[in-house]
Amino acid sequence: MAVDIVGQDRLVTLATEIVTAYVTRNQVQAAELPGLLRSVHSGLLRLSSGSGEPTEEPRTLTATEIRRSIRPEGLISFEDGKAYKTLRRHLTKRGLTPEAYRAKWGLPVDYPMTASAYSAQRSQLALDRGLGRPRSLASETSDDQSGGVPLSDTERAAELPEQADAPDEIDESITRVPFEDDGAAH
Repeated sequence: MAVDIVGQDRLVTLATEIVTAYVTRNQVQAAELPGLLRSVHSGLLRLSSGSGEPTEEPRTLTATEIRRSIRPEGLISFEDGKAYKTLRRHLTKRGLTPEAYRAKWGLPVDYPMTASAYSAQRSQLALDRGLGRPRSLASETSDDQSGGVPLSDTERAAELPEQADAPDEIDESITRVPFEDDGAAH
């Protein structure tokens, strides 16, 4: 698709505006201006003709780079290079799912989304609160003063309140009267 003369003039104007905006914020030698203007114009020309370069694909990571990104105290994000305890919220802010992030950067399926030290800390916190144990054991170990050491059967029996034998309890048994159904729907 060829660019006509009006389109050429528009591209020159756009290139000039882009270079002017760039030069107002950056120092550029006078000798570099024609080359800068030429490269911006040729880039605009490629984009307008449809033969622009494809968008840059993220480079594939080496095994060493992947290993170095996994640290006990935090995971290094390949998106911005910062360390995070968990990547999930960071990726959500950038519009990625963990699966999309792994696919984008060529990471293995088992690449962690949470730092190991953070996972261990949360796991210990849950265990201290009695999570992950049967309810009977969890309530007994959290209520005792033994510092989290499970009680023996005799210690547990000693802590249970005595069952009061109440001789004046009324022994009423519930009796059921059979229900007679005549088979008619109500």
